[in-house]
Amino acid sequence: MKFFYAFVLLIIFSSCNNEKEKTPAENIISKAIEKAGGEKYEKAEIHFKFRKNTFSSRRDGGLFEYTRTITDTLGEARDVLTNEGFRRFREEQEETLHDTLKSAFSNSVNSVHYFVQLPYGLNAPAVQEELVGEDTISGEPYFEIKVTFAQEGGGTDHEDEYMYWIHQEDYTVDYLAYRFYVNEGGIRFRKAINPRKIEGLRFVDYENYKLQDNWENIDLKDLDELFEAGKLPLLSLIETQIEKVEIQE
Repeated sequence: MKFFYAFVLLIIFSSCNNEKEKTPAENIISKAIEKAGGEKYEKAEIHFKFRKNTFSSRRDGGLFEYTRTITDTLGEARDVLTNEGFRRFREEQEETLHDTLKSAFSNSVNSVHYFVQLPYGLNAPAVQEELVGEDTISGEPYFEIKVTFAQEGGGTDHEDEYMYWIHQEDYTVDYLAYRFYVNEGGIRFRKAINPRKIEGLRFVDYENYKLQDNWENIDLKDLDELFEAGKLPLLSLIETQIEKVEIQE
């Protein structure tokens, strides 16, 4: 009987320790995800338009389906990305694509959905997060969270590096930056604008800024200072038209 009680206490103690072992960055990200919609993401169906293309995402727990409908020189194409991989259809017929094209199209579809649904996804198994500092932007306090991706499960662009500025009181992702290496590489800094909640999920648009020089060597967490000093030129506005959101029961 004593052994049984000791065993139960050991389980409880281990559970408490496991809870405590969550890193500061993981706790901050968890609060940001909860603030933005939390568990609703797991049952969400989202339809939106971005840069004249139509997108949709459906989730059912760990299963997902991301789609994109575009019109090119060959007519209309429907791209579908799921847990099983990427497929492209024209007039309901699947196209045979080279692996290089599959990878490029898959990354493109995934990237759009990734940014639209942030901060959801920042707690994925391949994410490597770290609280690297705290700072203020426009007088508001922020946590600075650095995010990289493990090679296994991190996608073809796993070497890219991200920085998220998460408000210390509201737990909203108000600014982000990333360093990328495709297409000759570069850095982007984004300011979230036009925040709105639809069916309990938070969406934003972005002002998109660029760093012209020394993009390979600068520390991403210094970009907020360059932004406030007016040293990051505005490159574009990134606007997403949310058409429909449904949370499945």
